[in-house]
Amino acid sequence: MSTTATEHYLLEKFGPLLSLVQLAGLLDRSADGLRLSLSQDGELSKKFNPARKKIGRRVYFRSSLVAQALDAD
Repeated sequence: MSTTATEHYLLEKFGPLLSLVQLAGLLDRSADGLRLSLSQDGELSKKFNPARKKIGRRVYFRSSLVAQALDAD
């Protein structure tokens, strides 16, 4: 499995998991706005919720799946 340039960038900058705040910054959105968008049934939630990983009470997003979602555009 080869990594794309996007995935390589995300892994170098954030590691294997992005926090909600990091993903919001990457998408140039506020954390609260992103949280609201992900809780609703829309294009953004369909794109990024599969990358979602809950650890305890915290929500993270897998860098590899975020890269796939970003490259799909």
